[in-house]
Amino acid sequence: MENPVSDSGMISRRAFFYSTLVAAGYGAIWLSRGGWGTVRAIGGASTRKSKPGEVTIVEFNDAGERLQKVKVERVVKTDEEWKKQLTAMQFFVARQEGTEQAFTGATWNNHEKGVYRCVCCDNAVFSSRTKFDSGTGWPSFWEPIAKENVVEETDSTLGMVRTAVACAKCNGHLGHVFEDGPQPTGLRYCMNSAAMRFVKAPGK
Repeated sequence: MENPVSDSGMISRRAFFYSTLVAAGYGAIWLSRGGWGTVRAIGGASTRKSKPGEVTIVEFNDAGERLQKVKVERVVKTDEEWKKQLTAMQFFVARQEGTEQAFTGATWNNHEKGVYRCVCCDNAVFSSRTKFDSGTGWPSFWEPIAKENVVEETDSTLGMVRTAVACAKCNGHLGHVFEDGPQPTGLRYCMNSAAMRFVKAPGK
């Protein structure tokens, strides 16, 4: 299926200002705590943990082709292990539920074809096939690459109730989903570039 949304953007004014408000909240905390290297998640939340056990995900190759549904062990690491693997920004976003500043991420304006994989465990989470220009400054998609590969949960930080999206394989925070996206789903998965690694499709 081709991308149903043009690059001119489909985000409403209300959604744009809502996203800007969220970014401003994180930005204020960033400034007050001296930068990304020391900032913690909103509300002082502890780093995200992943419980041992099996999870079912769908595997994809770098061309975005669905391969097979498999059961794998959840990725469980200590904070020290994550910090050795991730940059300060990646750790803040993926393990502490932070948000990068709008229009600063590596892939918010990326139009190449390929797969977006979790920066923590390499699980495929989104595809360029469903990416669209939301006008918010964050990479946005109208659906995940497979529903099994992400999990959604209630997020009550910032004085509002939102739906957070995380990687099913390692519980890494990816972003939030909103109900103001384009068809065919009407959803806007507003993700953080720092939480994902883009892999360009072979030959593209």
